[in-house]
Amino acid sequence: MINKILTAEPVIEGAGVKLKRVFGFYEKGELDPFLLFDHFGSPNPNDYLQGFPWHPHRGMETVTYMLEGSVEHADSLGNKGVINNGDVQWMTAGSGIIHQEMPLNYNGEMQGFQLWVNLPKKLKMTKPKYRDILSEQIPIINMNENVKVKLISGEYLNKKGAVTDLGIEIFYLDVNIENADVFEYEINSEYTVFAYVYEGDAMFFDSKSVIDKNQMALFNKGNQIKVTTTNSVKFLLIGGKPLNEPIAWQGPIVMNTQEELQQAFVEYRNGTFIK
Repeated sequence: MINKILTAEPVIEGAGVKLKRVFGFYEKGELDPFLLFDHFGSPNPNDYLQGFPWHPHRGMETVTYMLEGSVEHADSLGNKGVINNGDVQWMTAGSGIIHQEMPLNYNGEMQGFQLWVNLPKKLKMTKPKYRDILSEQIPIINMNENVKVKLISGEYLNKKGAVTDLGIEIFYLDVNIENADVFEYEINSEYTVFAYVYEGDAMFFDSKSVIDKNQMALFNKGNQIKVTTTNSVKFLLIGGKPLNEPIAWQGPIVMNTQEELQQAFVEYRNGTFIK
């Protein structure tokens, strides 16, 4: 059943990017292993072209999923590239990375999502890496003519997602239901699971639990999720195994203790952040 419903709230981040924050620092620990989730996008380039100039990360991962538009990235490891419509970038900051993410002008409504995922203590200082996943590399499961599932990570109907070599257990699905059909998904009862509706509306578990566009449902622990709609809906279904570890978090750096957190900022100021 549904534990809590959250509505995305407008915020300004980076150098002046207007976006909608679904959850973040104030829900710290409540959605373990997830830290933050943003829905960004606008038909007006002035709302996003300022982008996210150079900034550090340590101890966590960012998952950027583009629905429409393009984002150019570069980092302190020398990586550069652009993700476009339907592409995903899974960045593991690990021991430390400095990068920038700059949306490019788009003729239409640029739209996408960024999820922050915590890393367990044993992986906090792992080697940083990027996974750029093109849209054509993401499996699409057509349940029938009305239900389509994009499998970014995790498993569904014995098929594996595009991202499999993760250090923690996570699934990430983009689900499209049309013509009042039904979608069901079996999950590990230990997982933290939420759904975010970005188009239309849907009923989760029963007709009283209607989740509208730009709303998120955090579910109680259970084994199965059932979703129905009277018309059509597009939503992200995301879940992961909790780390159950202490969180010391400030800005883009997430560690286990305040001492580790302060050390990271000292290293950043001293120029010894990148290992």
